[in-house]
This record gives sequence, C-alpha cells and structure tokens, in this order.
Amino acid sequence: MKTKETVRDLLDKLPDDCTLEDVLYHLYVLQAIDRGLADAEAGRTIPHEEVAEEMRRKWVLGAAG
Repeated sequence: MKTKETVRDLLDKLPDDCTLEDVLYHLYVLQAIDRGLADAEAGRTIPHEEVAEEMRRKWVLGAAG
C-alpha cells in the first residue's frame, strides 16, 4: 500500500474526535510494524530460544548474583 493510501486508511479507521497525537502514534506503530516485517524478510531476526536464554541470564541469574 502506498503511503498516502495508508494514511487515508488510518484516518478512516480512527474516530472523528481523535487528536493529532493519536494520529501520530498510530502512524508510528504502522511504521514500526513495516520495519519489523522488512527485518524479518531480510533475515535480521533473533531466534526465540536465543532471546529467552538472554532474558534468563539477565533477569533470573543476574538477580541471584
């Protein structure tokens, strides 16, 4: 979807009383999703197991020390 179409679609979905801050937030979320999808397509991801192990080391084992 082209940028203008994406913005129009977003504006159509938001309530009439939304604020400019609401619009900017939703545009930010859409942009973050697009970046994440592009990263996934390009193979720039970290396996779940690796993330889980890092979190375990950082939060569980780190708290014990």
